[in-house]
Amino acid sequence: LYEIASMRLFARLSLDSALPDRTTIMNFRHLLEQHQLARQLFKTINRWLAEAGVMMTQGTLVDATIIEAPSSTKNKEQQRDPEMHQTKKGNQWHFGMKAHIGVDAKSGLTHSLVTTAANEHDLNQLGNLLHGEEQFVSADAGYQGAPQREELAEVDVDWLIAERPGKVRTLKQ
Repeated sequence: LYEIASMRLFARLSLDSALPDRTTIMNFRHLLEQHQLARQLFKTINRWLAEAGVMMTQGTLVDATIIEAPSSTKNKEQQRDPEMHQTKKGNQWHFGMKAHIGVDAKSGLTHSLVTTAANEHDLNQLGNLLHGEEQFVSADAGYQGAPQREELAEVDVDWLIAERPGKVRTLKQ
């Protein structure tokens, strides 16, 4: 809502209107999670999209993104939110959560979403991002080793996983 104008418009907030503070948004998110409403809404919307023929099931693109929060973010007890952690990406430190996302390869629509602490490795949530009907999974180099993971041994797909940048440089030479 704060940085992305299209998100503000989706939430029906004009570009010049006051925004709810981060605590209000976080409390709303926690309310949805406590009553498992976010997951129900998400599944219902995806079912409608599949029934309308918009959501295909042949392939899944997976990725994760860090959702940054101020390092001073506190919960009701004035303690740091246990879901928030710091992590290093490249040479930069970030504090917040991580959204792990599975997207339909053809339509680009999100079909799965898992949130974790920012220091959770992307690969740990890969199984939760697959719907089970895909023929291929496409991912960045952070998902290297996925086919060898025990929890993914039964997943019969073509793994399209990017090489690490260092290996690509070596191959070019």
